[in-house]
Amino acid sequence: MVYDNYINVPFHLLNLDRFYIRTSIRNSLQAHLNLFHGMLLDVGCGAMPYKKYILQHSQVSEYHGIDLYTALEYAKEVKPDYYWDGKVLPFGDNSFDVVMMTEVLEHVPDPEAVLNEVFRVLRKGGIIFFTIPFLWPLHEVPHDEYRFTPFAINRILDRSGFSEIHIHATGGWNASLAQMLGLWVRRSALSRFKRWLLSLLLTPFIRYLISKDTIPPDFNEGQMITGLVGIAQKG
Repeated sequence: MVYDNYINVPFHLLNLDRFYIRTSIRNSLQAHLNLFHGMLLDVGCGAMPYKKYILQHSQVSEYHGIDLYTALEYAKEVKPDYYWDGKVLPFGDNSFDVVMMTEVLEHVPDPEAVLNEVFRVLRKGGIIFFTIPFLWPLHEVPHDEYRFTPFAINRILDRSGFSEIHIHATGGWNASLAQMLGLWVRRSALSRFKRWLLSLLLTPFIRYLISKDTIPPDFNEGQMITGLVGIAQKG
């Protein structure tokens, strides 16, 4: 098997920091592919790591990626199809059937304005699919703006005009601990030897925690989550 760390994600001690978040995004995408069709716009697309998989496993006929003029370059050999200023999408009204935003909204200074634009370019009945982290370190600083609760993102989507809003957690307490341990052992200030030794010791425990995780069906007081996945429709 060829590991790409997006669709095929390896579980090993060098990947303990990324394994759970990448598999949760992939699983969330797979669970909603039956809703993907027609023309898709990937906002904040980066290197478009899900493009081939989506085209092969859904009814999407055209896949277009767009990113900021100032976005990080994730892969020199893969460029977005379009660039934008983060304020006005360069498309006419009712242009797309699906908009996807994976790990993007936390970087948006004005998420409601961007979601208003997404709503505008979607066709009636079109959907937005998104994932956002909840338990994750500061990244792409200083362009790391928010950590959303499900209640906040639901309210913003509603104000932007979306209906049929469904938001779910990507992991519960056990996955949260597994993800934090993975992040700590791979990214905190440890010596090379300590990192190797602790990664070796923690790998089976992290695997165990992930295997025992239960994704919470509701958002209740005291619940811990790793991140959020959502789907909403332009009615």
